[in-house]
Amino acid sequence: MAMNTSRRSFLQLALAASASALPFKWAGAKNLAPLAVAYAGSMGSLMEGPVKAGVAKSLDLDFHGRAQGSNALAQLIIGGSIRPDVFISVTPGPMQSVLKAGKAMAADPIAHTEMVIGYSPKSRFANKFDQAAKSPEKNEVFQVLQEPGLRFGRTDPITDPQGRNIIFTVMLAEKSLQKPGLVETILGPTINEKQIFTEPTVMARLQSGELDAASAYKIQPGSFNLPFVPLPKAINLSGENLQSEHPEVKLIVGEKSWVPEPLIYYAAVLRDAPNPRGATAFVEWLKGADGQNILRHFQYDAPSSAKPLHP
Repeated sequence: MAMNTSRRSFLQLALAASASALPFKWAGAKNLAPLAVAYAGSMGSLMEGPVKAGVAKSLDLDFHGRAQGSNALAQLIIGGSIRPDVFISVTPGPMQSVLKAGKAMAADPIAHTEMVIGYSPKSRFANKFDQAAKSPEKNEVFQVLQEPGLRFGRTDPITDPQGRNIIFTVMLAEKSLQKPGLVETILGPTINEKQIFTEPTVMARLQSGELDAASAYKIQPGSFNLPFVPLPKAINLSGENLQSEHPEVKLIVGEKSWVPEPLIYYAAVLRDAPNPRGATAFVEWLKGADGQNILRHFQYDAPSSAKPLHP
């Protein structure tokens, strides 16, 4: 399914969403009080566009964002290297680490997404990806990804959940399609320097044509006017019972071990937030109708039955 939203129309939608009559108004801020938010790198376009504009208008808060892999941010918060007001992660794991370290009391689910394969219109394989996108249930995309010379991009599985999630996705495809060796054929070694890039740069490299295809969440390609191939529900990590349904699927790197987790975004007010009142207002705004309307505009799905996290 190709996304036709251009950068210009993306910004127009952002301004329209943030300029709408937002009923939730926090009266405690004066003169755009600063709000520091550390968020999963996959949320960059949303956070620095419509969310920042909406927060300024609705809450009189000056949004200061930091985008990075959720695991890396969690470790910086736990170690005291950064002190944001709010932390937003994707998948439960990084947030649970912050909660267990006593850095937050609870985390609320705010959105949900799924894995897709983004691809470049400039790629010599673009026509094949276009064809695969027409019938995603056939899993033809995994045949295209095995084409000789194809340049694939993903993130570091140690510091970023998406880096692990693409590995889990291909593991599930290998299981579903009964294709032993599919993970190694498409991704090579777990830490493959030829494929691994920082999360904020992957979509830009895809847009420029430096990469042919890349790991992505459904919410990412649209803001770069990039097409993507949807993946069947059985392998796109959209389910909430991944561990119980696939207990044998694990990723081990050195002494660290991970299992697949649902792609849910969580937001938490940190205990030592410099602006606790603004942080609380911001999380409530994200959970409310206006924040959720903006999230829907930009391809984020509702968190459905996901529950808050606690230590």
